[in-house]
Amino acid sequence: MQSIRFSADDGFELSGTLHGDPGTARAGLLIAPAMGVPQSYYAEFATWLADQGVAVLCFDYRGMGASRPTAMKHSLRGLDADVQTWAERDAGAALAWFDAQLPSTTPIHWLGHSLGAQILGLVPGRERISRVVTVGAGSGYWRENAPGLRRYVWWLWFVIVPLALPLAGYFPGRRLRKVGDLPRGVMAQWRRWCLSPDYLMSEPGTDWRERYARIRNPILVLSFTDDEFMSERNTESLHGFYAGAPKTMRRIAPDDIGEKRIGHFGFFRSRFSDSLWPQVPQWIGA
Repeated sequence: MQSIRFSADDGFELSGTLHGDPGTARAGLLIAPAMGVPQSYYAEFATWLADQGVAVLCFDYRGMGASRPTAMKHSLRGLDADVQTWAERDAGAALAWFDAQLPSTTPIHWLGHSLGAQILGLVPGRERISRVVTVGAGSGYWRENAPGLRRYVWWLWFVIVPLALPLAGYFPGRRLRKVGDLPRGVMAQWRRWCLSPDYLMSEPGTDWRERYARIRNPILVLSFTDDEFMSERNTESLHGFYAGAPKTMRRIAPDDIGEKRIGHFGFFRSRFSDSLWPQVPQWIGA
């Protein structure tokens, strides 16, 4: 495991962790995090994959985890970024850095957790990616969220966020115990998307729907019946954007693997190393 630093094309310095040896690995896997989730959350899973001969790069978007500037330790006020920035600049830079470490004949695969699966169509250099795995990923449209979440996000989108962003200059999620600290632009753009049935495709003046439809990568979709955030409809909506990609949909109930709970975040916990994790190296052929 090696901590690395690399820069986006605008000079912003980002942090990542490389697991395994890219020079000898059978494949590379880039893990794109969920909203507000630091790269460290994926460390046990990445280490396990490295033991299977897969080189894994985890990273933090700007303002998150180890990519949060020291001067912004207590506040993200003034950090200019939205979700598009995270995709085009940050995830794009991570993919470019990873590509430079791997032999040109070594395939690179993409694993997107929640938000990390939503942004693939916006990432420059995605032509280098071979296969895709999405975990707990769906559209964020609030009316299609899991029932328990719909009651919560109404307050988030219509009361908390409209008050917090102008007052704090960013979303102070740590103090509010909701999602985590997020740059103002990230939360504002995410809110707009979540209020639209078309989610990110509602962004004006873009060709995103066509761009996503052109993706042809085989996608393994892992969703969970007890996901407290994403409903089955959310999952279907998001993956409908990848209209040209062959998709293998696996909706897993905890009972299917002898467990009581998986949820939105559970896949990456080590207790699933025998039951859920092997699906990833099997899918990418590692």
